[in-house]
Amino acid sequence: MVHDPILKKAIHLAKKEKYDESIKLLETEIFRYQDSYNYYHILGQICLHAGDFGGAFTYLNKAKNIKFQEPPTLLGLAALFLRRGDTDRALDIYLDVQDLDPNNKTVKQALRVIQKYGGTDELNAWLTQGKLESLYPPLPQTAVSVKPLPIIIGILIIAAAAGIIAGIKSVPVSRRGGLETSVLEKAERDNPVETGGVYRYIYTGEQVLSLYEKARDLFNKYHDEGAKRELNRILESNASSAVKNKARLLRGYMQTPGFDTLKDHFTYAEVAADPPLYRDCHVLWRGSAANLRIDPDRVSFELLVGYDTRTIMEGAVTVELDFPAEINTVEPLEVLGRIVPLGLNKFMIAGTGIHQSPRN
Repeated sequence: MVHDPILKKAIHLAKKEKYDESIKLLETEIFRYQDSYNYYHILGQICLHAGDFGGAFTYLNKAKNIKFQEPPTLLGLAALFLRRGDTDRALDIYLDVQDLDPNNKTVKQALRVIQKYGGTDELNAWLTQGKLESLYPPLPQTAVSVKPLPIIIGILIIAAAAGIIAGIKSVPVSRRGGLETSVLEKAERDNPVETGGVYRYIYTGEQVLSLYEKARDLFNKYHDEGAKRELNRILESNASSAVKNKARLLRGYMQTPGFDTLKDHFTYAEVAADPPLYRDCHVLWRGSAANLRIDPDRVSFELLVGYDTRTIMEGAVTVELDFPAEINTVEPLEVLGRIVPLGLNKFMIAGTGIHQSPRN
């Protein structure tokens, strides 16, 4: 469900087939949603339904880079590859979605189409009939407010009270999506480590299982960056391939944080001491910009971490942005971005958002 008022309005316009108004509304707000999966996914889907296939590919691919295991986004990209006649790429994506959602009806239909019209001429004939739209994922639903039913609420309150009186231990009703699919199977728990090989970290089987469950617990509490750090310990260790695959699967469900949603904070010193441990973790650091370089397709600069007060500098790190931004080297700067290790004790930041305001 979509709750954001701007995104809701855009979806509402699109469902009335006012695609141009919807796309214009969203594209004028692109800086507000620089790191938002929902924004790029919705804009990409609206472009797809509007027939703007170039825009659809750009925005859906951006959404995929933020969250790479979301079936609706993958289905949109698969339809675009199918439209290009690239059935191999389309098929790969449809099979990925099938692994994530075995009962997905769109995937089943798409696989039938590819099997029946695999040849270029046959597929072109099918496409010219305008049938590709049947494989488009539907536009997202917006949140609908529902008035609570007093009787049901009363029953729930009574039931909860009875549970407390009876000494029943409460169990969380809400579990985050992805938590169930990341549960280790018995065979994975029985053989959690590899023997032999060279690894950054060496753990016992009990330690691997403990780290993995700690990561799942952090994930369920929406501490994604803390969970990533624990999963990175596993991925850089002697953990078994099966456990590592589950760790990667869990990573796929994590969200890109914003300035106001980042819950886990790591210092420059922590990251500099062991960059691979913080691979793909997001940090929010304040400092000053230096060595600014603006190219047609990117902006890069050195962030002097902690030097916003012009007194103490914790360190310097290269920041690269794949979106346009106005930056000066005088005012303090906040950078939100993803850690990208470059080797032993070296790393950079792939920026997802910046904020710059005058010095107090």
